[in-house]
Formats: sequence, C-alpha cells, structure tokens
Amino acid sequence: QVQLVESGGGLVQAGGSLRLSCGASGNIGSINDMGWYHQAPGKQRELVATMTSRGRTNYADFVKGRFTISRDNAKNTVFLQMNSLKPEDTAVYYCYADVTYYRGSIYDRGDYWGQGTQVTVSP
Repeated sequence: QVQLVESGGGLVQAGGSLRLSCGASGNIGSINDMGWYHQAPGKQRELVATMTSRGRTNYADFVKGRFTISRDNAKNTVFLQMNSLKPEDTAVYYCYADVTYYRGSIYDRGDYWGQGTQVTVSP
C-alpha cells in the first residue's frame, strides 16, 4: 500500500557530511511521525530523529547538534542532514513513517519502513 525509498547514503571520512532523503508513495491520507532509525552490526535498531507533520522533532542524544531533520509534507518527503560524522555513526539508516492511508471508503493506519541505506564513516 505504501512504499518508502531512501537515498543519499555512502562512504565519507570522519568530519564529513551526508544528506539522506526518503520519499513515501501510495494511497496516503497523511503521515504523522516520519524520520530515521539506524542499525549497526550486532545492535538493535534505534531512533535517530523523527518529526511530526506539525513540526515536533525528536532527536537521539548522540546526534543532537550534528544532525538536522526536515520534512516537506506536500511531497511526503523527509530529509536528514548529517554533519560532523563520526565512525560510530556507521550503520544502515532506515526511513520510517506512521501512515494513515486510504482504502476505498475507509482509512487505515500502519508503520512502514524503507529498505535502508548504508552510511559508512571512515576514521
């Protein structure tokens, strides 16, 4: 019903920057929370940053002051500007969206995830 596609990952050196993008498509009524999680090898997936459609943000402590989340609600798109990257930021970054979507004459709600994009930060 809903598809999320990420882009912008890659390999950078410590101190560098990347900008991640994620677009949602499908029969979308609205997206409440939308943002980014990451998962490093041997660890559980954890929140990086999210933003509601009304602009409320939630950042993990380890990215505050370095990462900035933004959204374009009209295009169902979310971005993550990642500055001052550290080797410990290395992980697969997953786009997340809490979606209310249209099914005929009714609305339903579900959590959706992208396929993930690899971010690797070298020392």
